[in-house]
Amino acid sequence: MRPAVFLDRDGTMIEDVGYLDALDRIDYYPWTVDAIRMLNRAGLPVVVVTNQAGIARGFFTDAFVQETHRAIAARLAAGGARVDAYYYCPHHPGGRIAAYAQSCDCRKPGPGMIHQAAKDLGLDPARSFVVGDTWLDIGLARAVGARGILVRTGAGAAWEARPPADLAAAAVVDNLVAAVGWILRQLKT
Repeated sequence: MRPAVFLDRDGTMIEDVGYLDALDRIDYYPWTVDAIRMLNRAGLPVVVVTNQAGIARGFFTDAFVQETHRAIAARLAAGGARVDAYYYCPHHPGGRIAAYAQSCDCRKPGPGMIHQAAKDLGLDPARSFVVGDTWLDIGLARAVGARGILVRTGAGAAWEARPPADLAAAAVVDNLVAAVGWILRQLKT
């Protein structure tokens, strides 16, 4: 069982543009490829875990989310980086697409996506890290016993200003590359 880095997508790897519903709206942070390549070189599996309630709400389809992940993978590959797996939650209890309008354990902060990734890829969540721009990501880290890192990109700076009383991040950093630096330092100690 290996440790891994679980990354939120929107607001962490790419700009959060609201409901991403067209490939030409993907806007990469300039450090994303380098940060993921550093994790790859350190031998850490990188797994994307993302809530995609736009499926349940009828804004886009499962197929579009998969196409988006293929486009992200191609951009990363062009820079010598890779994500080992992509997991997403299509559900939302207030959705209008009946098949997805439900509560589930995969919607962050629920642990379902990480539990599935751990099973599929032989990962140890308790030795892992979750990086994201909301307290939902930090709650996910707590749910699986991982260390949660809040980035100030996306909605992170606003969420940092409103911390919940019962939840704390292991670190709060400016962006994904700073999170990777923090992770690599933790692994050395």
